[in-house]
Amino acid sequence: MGTPLPKLTAAAAANAASASFAGLTAKLDYLSAADTENVRKAYRFADESHLGQLRNSGEPYITHPISVAVQCAEWKLDAQALMAALLHDAMEDCGVTKIELIEKFGSPVAELVDGLTKLDKLQFNTREENQAESFRKMLLAMARDVRVILIKLADRTHNMRTLSDVPKSKWGRIASETLDIYAPIAHRLGLNQTYRELQDLSFKHLRPWRYAVLSKAVARARHRRRDLIQKVQKEVEATFAEAGMKVRIAGREKSLYSIYKKMASKHLSFAQVTDIYGLRVLVPTVVDCYTAMGLLHQLYKPVPGKFKDHIAIAKLNGYQSLHTTLVGPAGINVEFQMRTEAMHLVAESGVAAHWLYKVNNPQDAVGDRLGAKWLQSLLDIQDETRDAAEFWDHVKVDLFPDAVYVFTPKSQIMALPRGATVVDFAYAIHSNVGDRTMAARINGEQVPLRTELKNGDVVEVVTAPVSTPNPAWLGFVRTGRARSKIRHHLKTMAHTESGQLGGKLLAQALRSEGIESFPEDDPKYASIWEKLLRFTGNKTRQDLLTDIGLGKRIANIVAKRLVNLLAEAGQRPDALLLTRERFTAHESTSQGAITLDGSENASVQFAQCCRPIPGDVIVGYLGRGEGLVVHKRDCQVAKKLQHKDSERFIGVDWSEEPVRLFETGIIVTVSSSKGMLAKVAAALASAEADIVHIDMGQEAAQEASDLRFIVAVRDAAHLEAALVKLRRTPQVIRAKRNGSVASWEA
Repeated sequence: MGTPLPKLTAAAAANAASASFAGLTAKLDYLSAADTENVRKAYRFADESHLGQLRNSGEPYITHPISVAVQCAEWKLDAQALMAALLHDAMEDCGVTKIELIEKFGSPVAELVDGLTKLDKLQFNTREENQAESFRKMLLAMARDVRVILIKLADRTHNMRTLSDVPKSKWGRIASETLDIYAPIAHRLGLNQTYRELQDLSFKHLRPWRYAVLSKAVARARHRRRDLIQKVQKEVEATFAEAGMKVRIAGREKSLYSIYKKMASKHLSFAQVTDIYGLRVLVPTVVDCYTAMGLLHQLYKPVPGKFKDHIAIAKLNGYQSLHTTLVGPAGINVEFQMRTEAMHLVAESGVAAHWLYKVNNPQDAVGDRLGAKWLQSLLDIQDETRDAAEFWDHVKVDLFPDAVYVFTPKSQIMALPRGATVVDFAYAIHSNVGDRTMAARINGEQVPLRTELKNGDVVEVVTAPVSTPNPAWLGFVRTGRARSKIRHHLKTMAHTESGQLGGKLLAQALRSEGIESFPEDDPKYASIWEKLLRFTGNKTRQDLLTDIGLGKRIANIVAKRLVNLLAEAGQRPDALLLTRERFTAHESTSQGAITLDGSENASVQFAQCCRPIPGDVIVGYLGRGEGLVVHKRDCQVAKKLQHKDSERFIGVDWSEEPVRLFETGIIVTVSSSKGMLAKVAAALASAEADIVHIDMGQEAAQEASDLRFIVAVRDAAHLEAALVKLRRTPQVIRAKRNGSVASWEA
């Protein structure tokens, strides 16, 4: 950011700026005369806007926008992008409005500048929230127009190059942000050169001492191994010359940060890192890449397991090359990369290669391919996620470049992040497939949905119309897309069901106040609902009912207020109904009772501490924000809650015909003998009780052991029948129900 400071002499400022702009002009030879003039016009405007502002180094501020534009010109970005690069701080630092930019330079340039402008004018509760919102805006602008992120990366690169001029107290924050956010984005978009530079500059300012020690060690190693690398290069060049192949060979050095990371993650000393230096072989065609590899394998022995073909299967960011590690002279491992000139362009410049290609071949659509799927997925995630921090959390998942490549049953190849599961694969195909996923087969075999995918797997997803996302999926999915889709579906489902539950609770509370019919959402009750919503602070009636269902509002308090409002409008409570409700009150603190049949899903939870089942006497607790939690009446946890929070308890009863099985715990004490577990499981199966979980404890086998089961049963009578079956089994000493919290912590 620019800060107004005492001006340099006008002549000195003009000299510094014009010298810098001359450097930019020299790189604009790929633009037409009209485009070059537009860039010059943007420069003049930016120069005037930043007049009197200096960088921390004392240079005129305009040198920064020019340096950003120079980097963009090296990527051969179009005139609009270069103009936006020159103007990128004008709105933030100089008070220039978007309308002014539209009038002077057109809407596309103004949109680019707006996408780059930080959100200083918006107020947030925390700096982290401000930062998350800022990144969300940047990433969404980038999804609409990738030039935004290219200019942003050029801006960050120049800021990192000049970070030494900034007070040391800011180094840590800026360098960490660069390492955590901008470097991964650069990698994800294939900007390899920028990625390496951002990592090394961040490392230099985060760990100055380690950076200095490592750079000296690399310089010494470079000097020691120079002769060896030169010898290898000469032998390789001679081999290709003999075969009559045209090649260009260049040295490649591992970046300091990647050396440091490898040493830290694998606990290696510097001397044990063998792939610091390598050679890159650039050849005319794809076939030549494989021919070159064959010649190299004849010259030196390859290291087993160190060959990677990124040409046949490109990386997620578009990177293509053949990698092989060979044992060179003196037993030193040397890594070789074989690629074409076009692949090299993509490897170094990634998405920016779109514009580099455009200069030579205007019809080439490489930029539309590179990173396009990921950019589109950002917009998909945004559709489901309005919270900035959650959006950024999803996006970070996708910034790690490691990938696995799997096939659909029709042999279409799909790239997913390493660690991705069957569910991630299903959502990558389509959100409807993910939402309806019921089962899956990998290579023809049935597998659990949490199975991690491996390279080459053929994945087949089985769907069912009645299937819905399971909250447990959030524990193992890896991609931001899958995570956001699941959360969105669960939120929508929970919102709907909580609204229905809230309606029941409010109707029940109104009956206890003597109001028979629920005031419907029609014009004659409009003013009453308006006053009630003003009282509760909700925007809509549906929001109020949802809050009641989630336990954020107490139905009795809302009902009393609603009764007062109805009374003001002339509708009095029914004395007969009031008397009947009071005299036939449920034993709980709230009158009437909600009937449960197991179909309530997200809006009702059955407490893990006591695991109630039909037939148990139960109470309902409206937890704050977590909906209705059902406990057994004699549950110790429920008793403590009732002592503290009695107004949050409501009456609940079981339906005559529950629609599903319910889980509960049992403890089976058995004498240790061969096949004991199989016999216990067989007894439960014959009683038609489904085993959900078994805990056999950690202690060694003894004369008698406790087996803890979670079983699914219809009701208390069904559970008792299963316990009777168990007690008749010879190896079983005791079988009883278990409902204590401590027993189930594991």
